[in-house]
Formats: sequence, structure tokens, C-alpha cells
Amino acid sequence: MTTAFVHDAHPGPPVGAPGSPGAPGVPATAGRRILGVLRHDRAALFSASFIALMMLMAICAPLISALTGHGPTAFDTSAIDVDSGGLPKGSFGGISAEHPLGVEPLNGRDILARIAYGARVSFLIAASATVVTTLLGVVLGMVAGFYGGWVDQFVSRVMDFLMAFPALIFMIAILSSLPAGNRSFLLVAVISVFGWPYLARVVRGQTLTLLNRDFVEAARASGASRRALVFKEILPNLRSSLIVMTTLSVPGYIGTEAGLSFLGVGVSPPTPSWGQMIASSVSWYAVDPLYFAIPGLFLFLTVLSLTVLGDRIRAATDAGEAA
Repeated sequence: MTTAFVHDAHPGPPVGAPGSPGAPGVPATAGRRILGVLRHDRAALFSASFIALMMLMAICAPLISALTGHGPTAFDTSAIDVDSGGLPKGSFGGISAEHPLGVEPLNGRDILARIAYGARVSFLIAASATVVTTLLGVVLGMVAGFYGGWVDQFVSRVMDFLMAFPALIFMIAILSSLPAGNRSFLLVAVISVFGWPYLARVVRGQTLTLLNRDFVEAARASGASRRALVFKEILPNLRSSLIVMTTLSVPGYIGTEAGLSFLGVGVSPPTPSWGQMIASSVSWYAVDPLYFAIPGLFLFLTVLSLTVLGDRIRAATDAGEAA
């Protein structure tokens, strides 16, 4: 009895052969190249790890409150010493098994719960503002660069007008005159209004450069529509710059939200905010320094980690383009 062996008519190339996924000659994509560089960068790894930890803390804020038994707005009068003017009981700002990061003076609110919920507020506002500014900056910058003429003049003058304002002063003035309700939405709107021109100016300049490149001219000569030119020729070539700029925008927006909350025009109490916590701790730093140091340290490390990671992504992107 003869046994028949059936083979594929078109077997794939062996691993390591030209054209196979593991072939040395196959160029890596931009994303893989950047990840490969970042994996060997200790600063980028530490920064990404801390950001991941903070994002996990923000996502799991309700779980943290459930495990500790203390919400971000719940008072714990048993954790403060009334005789000492409302200072936390015990050493180091009331740090204990029940309150791992201590409590706030006067009211006994749990600092860990407020840090976790404050991270949620900061990341949500910063991410939302980044999305809005990126959409506005890309669309308006590409429209100005692609169409030129009066369209370019109009968009450019709007960008110049907004960039001429001292943004922080006008943010304070605008937010001070608006109602306190739905503060997170107002913060995103105000930050986005003053933030998109910086990205739009870069996108406009790169669009003008790309329009004169040979591959765009060839696509136009072959009868490609405007839609095809924008989405198949120009936009893919802006990807690296957009990744870098959006990554570097997030820490700036977190700092802006914290600064506005510190000045009393950002997130309204009792909603937790790192800037708000730092503002309320200023009068206690001499007698309860950890109340001032803990939210300040979390804010500093988060902004630093995002900035370092964004800078490393920029360096990896530049190295890939140079190669």
C-alpha cells in the first residue's frame, strides 16, 4: 500500500530568505524602528513605565478607593488632631496602613485617593485637549498649505492673532468670567483654542514643502484627485512629526491644567486636581511638608516622564529619517 504525501503547491519562503518576515534584508517599518531604539534607552523605559503606572492608577481610581475604604471627597475626622489645629495624627502627614500617603489637614481626606482621581482628571483633560488641537492643527494647517492664496492668508492671520496673545493671562481671564459648571469641558476648549496654531504652523510649512516634492508632482500629473493627494501622499508623510508633537503636547497640557487649577480658575472643588491640592497645601508646608511634597512630586514626575519620552521619540524619529 502506497502512502501519498500532499505538499503545498506554493510553499512560503523559508525563514531568513529574501521576502520572508524574518529576512535581514527586509526594512523595518518606522514604528518598529522607533520601538527598537526606545527598547535600548533606559530613560525612555523608566519614563514609559512611570506613565503606565500613573495611567493604571487613574483607571483604577475607584478600585483604589474601594480597597482603602476612603473616597476622594470623604472626610475622616478620626485621622486629624483637633487639639493641634487640624494636623494629621501621627508622623509624616498621617501616613499609616489605612492612609498610605497620609491625609489632608483639617478634613482628613485621603491623599492617595485624591492623587489617583487627580491623575484621572489631568490625563483626561490633557488627552482631550491634545486630540482637539491635533485635529484642528492638522486640518487647518493642511488646508492653508494645500490651497494657498486667500485661504492660506486667512488661516495664517488667525494663527498669528492667537499666537500673539499671552495665552495664560487670557486663559485666566476667560475662565474667571465663565460659570463654574462643567469645568473640564471649558478647560479643554480654552486650552485647544490657544494650542492649535502652534501645530498648524508646522503642518502648513511641511505641507508647502511636500507639495513641491517629486512624488506629489508625479501623482498630480497622473490625474490623482485632491483627496488622494491629501490622504495618500501628504498626510502619511506628516505622521512622524505629528507623533512627536502630540507626544510633547501632553505634558504641557497637564502642566497648564495644574497651573490653572492652582490659580483657582481650573477644576473646581471638590473635584480632585493636583494643582488644586498644591494650592491648598501652600499654607501648611511648614508644619506638614508632605502634604505639599506628595502632589508636587507626582506632578513633577509625570510631566518629566512625558517630556523625556517625547524627546526620546523625537530623537528616534530623527535617527530613523537620517538612516
